[in-house]
Amino acid sequence: MKKTKIILGIGALAIASFFMVAADHIDAPAVASGTADITDFYAFQAEDPNNVVFVANVQGLLSPSATASAAFDENVLIEFNIDTTGDNVEDLVLQAIPRDGRMYFFGPTIPGSVGVDSAIETNATQTSVAISAYGEAATATTNAGMKFFAGPRDDPFFMDFAQYGEIIAGNATGFNSPGVDTFKGTNVMSIVVEVPKTMVGGSGTINTWVEAKTKQ
Repeated sequence: MKKTKIILGIGALAIASFFMVAADHIDAPAVASGTADITDFYAFQAEDPNNVVFVANVQGLLSPSATASAAFDENVLIEFNIDTTGDNVEDLVLQAIPRDGRMYFFGPTIPGSVGVDSAIETNATQTSVAISAYGEAATATTNAGMKFFAGPRDDPFFMDFAQYGEIIAGNATGFNSPGVDTFKGTNVMSIVVEVPKTMVGGSGTINTWVEAKTKQ
């Protein structure tokens, strides 16, 4: 689970102050070796200040040679959770699940249940997009004012793990500029949704997190 808080102000905040990220590239072996491993969760204001973008990246540290055959797991539901009331319980969900080379999206909608168990919200707004192949340009599908993408992308997260190790060991006091990108040359499987703010809380504050849920 990745969690962050984002303020849905309209046009009043600079992009830098509106950008939130939660990252975790190395999980427990039972998760890290599987297709349910979430590497990053991003939430930020879109180029259109009336919209917000949610990004979930899974299956981190894919080498270029492994990326062409990488695929989303059809037994894994990716669920973006949105809390609009500040109680840390999802009031809205936006779900993504792959089938036969396409990613199917449901929502945003009020969930039928909250917590660790979810059912696919088939009565919500539905959109599907062809999962892009490795090397293809990013193309988005639009529906009901929203935009959707799914497919492999270069890992956008920057982290200098070697320097981090030096800091932890007491051999350095901080990071270098620009440092060394440990994840350079690796890829992730990415799910991206751009949503009008009016669909996810208007101009207030939301808590948002993403979960990968496996079929039982």
